[in-house]
Amino acid sequence: MRLESCELVKSIYAHYEKSAIAALPKALFDGRIIVIQSVGEARRAVDYLMSFPRLGIDTETRPNFKPGGMNPVGLLQVSTPDTCFLFRLCQIGLPECVVNLLKDTGVEKIGLSLHDDWAQLRRRTEFVPGNYVELQDYVKKLGIEDMSLQKLFANLFGKKISKAQRLTNWDADVLTEAQKRYAATDAWACLVLFDEINRLMSTRDFKLITTQQPT
Repeated sequence: MRLESCELVKSIYAHYEKSAIAALPKALFDGRIIVIQSVGEARRAVDYLMSFPRLGIDTETRPNFKPGGMNPVGLLQVSTPDTCFLFRLCQIGLPECVVNLLKDTGVEKIGLSLHDDWAQLRRRTEFVPGNYVELQDYVKKLGIEDMSLQKLFANLFGKKISKAQRLTNWDADVLTEAQKRYAATDAWACLVLFDEINRLMSTRDFKLITTQQPT
């Protein structure tokens, strides 16, 4: 899946107003979503994912509404441009094959707020992540200062990533279709944002607006 802009020179904003996002069309990953619920499935998924030069990643954790409480990360999403694997860590833990993927120095892992993701995953199994890109640092090369996934996607693609499923139960026995699509979209979005940032840095076909806010 590829997102393109009809603009020859794209206008992007140093700051993007959250109020401008609501009216935008919704962005949803429309590729294959494969739920991984056994170690055997995880091995086959990792073998496939290791054939790609870069992957989008994200995690989801069941919310805990008690002060100071935190649940173990329940879901790891790993996406190629057209296929997203949802590893149900709440059911299979963090298998060695998945740890090896996260440690691998050949496959580039693209994510946002990765420090938090790594910290959550390392609560399950200690490892040193290899070859990853933090989008919150990377996007600064364009002069963008708003760092949330939702704002970045709206800014660069003019589409809205819904966060309606964020506080749902990620440890449920069966994930809903809405949960699966939401989780896959977040991981895939990291990948396409990285590609677009690279394109803009290479072509310089953008205009950074620092004073005007989108309405």
